[in-house]
Amino acid sequence: MSGTPSPSSPGRDHPGERAAADPVRLLEIRDTPLSVDEVFAAVGDEAAGGTALFVGTVRSHDHGADVEGLGYSAHPTAEAEMRRIAEKVIADFPVRALAAVHRVGDLRIGDLAVVVAVSCPHRGEAFEACRKLIDDLKHEVPIWKHQTFSDGTEEWVGA
Repeated sequence: MSGTPSPSSPGRDHPGERAAADPVRLLEIRDTPLSVDEVFAAVGDEAAGGTALFVGTVRSHDHGADVEGLGYSAHPTAEAEMRRIAEKVIADFPVRALAAVHRVGDLRIGDLAVVVAVSCPHRGEAFEACRKLIDDLKHEVPIWKHQTFSDGTEEWVGA
């Protein structure tokens, strides 16, 4: 049995089954540590039956090389691009609440780089919307990663 009501189900017209009027609860680029709890709390909604959360962390390796550290830089338009992407996700899914924060500056291995969350009436929608949000943020928002490796080499990603 699917978690989504059938087209003939009276619940389909219930306001809780649709997107909220203003589901964007938090969208920021920060130079301070990120909080999973803050992002999770931002997407709380009584009409949401599913909440999906993604946390991106700085890993110790990339493409077979040991990473010593990295820094993120953002273009001045990055937050506006985040908003554009969030609005597209909201248009495509019945989002009750959405939040996304990305870190800039120098980060260490294990630091949180990005946290996104989406709540929707049903879990499948929440998973799909969260996946779309993080994938589009990663590919379209002008945020660049500068990695330094243990062998002394470095690389810019997204530039």
